[in-house]
Amino acid sequence: MFSMLSTWSLQRWSWLSLAFISAALLLTALYFQYGMDLAPCIMCVYQRAAISGICIAALVGAYGRNIAVVRWLAILGWIVAAGWGLKIAHDQVLIEQIVASGGFSTCAIFAEFPSWLLLDKWLPSVFNPTGMCGEVAWTFLGYSMAFWMRVVFGAILLVALLVTASQLHRPRQNPYD
Repeated sequence: MFSMLSTWSLQRWSWLSLAFISAALLLTALYFQYGMDLAPCIMCVYQRAAISGICIAALVGAYGRNIAVVRWLAILGWIVAAGWGLKIAHDQVLIEQIVASGGFSTCAIFAEFPSWLLLDKWLPSVFNPTGMCGEVAWTFLGYSMAFWMRVVFGAILLVALLVTASQLHRPRQNPYD
């Protein structure tokens, strides 16, 4: 399995597939916002930023897949973005559970991106939060969007960790093969 994943990490199509999946998730989020009129909260906006980070890492990987340093930077970016997205999605699920049980919980109203990455100012139609945390306006199979994003980020992170392990795995050399 590791040798297959290691080979895939050298293929442009695998990195572009990851970029395509990330772009599809972003477009889906925009459909929820503008097509279904569901306002994104700050946690949703941060998850969009994480998905964007995965997409950028995938494009870097597609471009520099044959250069070990660039491939490692892409994998590292992929892991960081997926891990951060998983944390944010998990925190959002916890907030939803507190609100559903009758408790009170809130999150920031304004995005707090670093000064060198003002996504909410540069692309307000995508990264400007307009909703409230804890509100469950959409469910699928009885689970909220935050739950499903936690599943998505978990799967993406798992694949990233497997690809990382494949990069570290050295196949045994058998001189008799």
